[in-house]
Amino acid sequence: MSQHARSNSHATPPEAAHTPQSQPSPSNIKRWRQYLADERAEAAVYRDLAQNREGEERAILLALAEAEGRHEAHWLGLLGDHAGKPKRASARSRFLGFLARHFGSVFVLALAQRAEGRSPYAKDPNATPAMAADEQIHEEVVRGLATRGRNRLAGTFRAAVFGANDGLVSNLSLVMGMAASGVASTVVLLSGIAGLLAGAMSMGAGEFISVRSQRELLAATRPTQITLAAAPKLDLEHNELLLVYLARGMSREAAEHRVAERMGLLSCDCDPSLSLQPDLPEEEDQHEAVGTAWGAALSSFCFFASGAIVPILPFLFGLTGVAALVVAGVLVGVALLATGAAVGLLSGTSPLTRGLRQLAIGLGAAAITYLLGLLFGTAVG
Repeated sequence: MSQHARSNSHATPPEAAHTPQSQPSPSNIKRWRQYLADERAEAAVYRDLAQNREGEERAILLALAEAEGRHEAHWLGLLGDHAGKPKRASARSRFLGFLARHFGSVFVLALAQRAEGRSPYAKDPNATPAMAADEQIHEEVVRGLATRGRNRLAGTFRAAVFGANDGLVSNLSLVMGMAASGVASTVVLLSGIAGLLAGAMSMGAGEFISVRSQRELLAATRPTQITLAAAPKLDLEHNELLLVYLARGMSREAAEHRVAERMGLLSCDCDPSLSLQPDLPEEEDQHEAVGTAWGAALSSFCFFASGAIVPILPFLFGLTGVAALVVAGVLVGVALLATGAAVGLLSGTSPLTRGLRQLAIGLGAAAITYLLGLLFGTAVG
């Protein structure tokens, strides 16, 4: 709150930016009313998000809402009697509000981060320097909150996007290549189903091995509790316990301090920051580790299958030939745009750019496979 107080101390009062003697132009009134509506909407977004948070994150979001309230008061002061009835917020702000009320997900924070970074206050002569600075700081605050959510979501989201896109692209390529070779539509359908099952099984098995191996690797690097049992029996003149702590990355001073604690030789009034908590044994839930690996495998299987089934849907519903391929390409294209846009939203970048990138990569791979199928079909024929 002290930062807000300092920010307010430098803010230009609304009456100083616009005196009663001067009448605002219609364009200014229109712009200020839009700013007012957007500030109100953004404050509501932060309050809605705060309802789904607790502790520090909740306090941060409420502080952001309070700051947007100060900006709202600024535009109200400038507008005076011209404020009129509340104006609708921009489509972007209304969309953010809808997401915050119904989902409260990290995507909302990612979008809010992008919105704060595009604030027009830095170039608007009627916005105070403090308001422009607030928006710049808000972008970093929201970036920090979004980063927490991204870190929590990263593993699952990576598996979902990777699995679904792999299923979409690989099975579309398989279907396109088989169809281009001139085989019957039933063969294309069976090939697509086989590709779905084989790919999903491969993804699931690969994810299981990956997660289990990572768990085992982390378990192998976790320090054991041998120092607790062996310390009293060590030779004081050749104390190799020091080597243990040095190998773990401690500074020599901290390592010597820890050795003295373990050996019961500490009698000096040393830096308390060097006194580390005892190495308490941790009980590892083996069932949880296995369950996590199985959960990752099942998720990857389902994500891949959900993508791989899209290209064969036209064949399942009886379409054949070019019509089936066109419909498959359109369905996969829409799905690629959706997954690319989701990546863009989460990363705070342009959803359209990311969606088009996914579309170009996926359809490009399918087109190359189709051409290869044509060549193969011609050669065999």
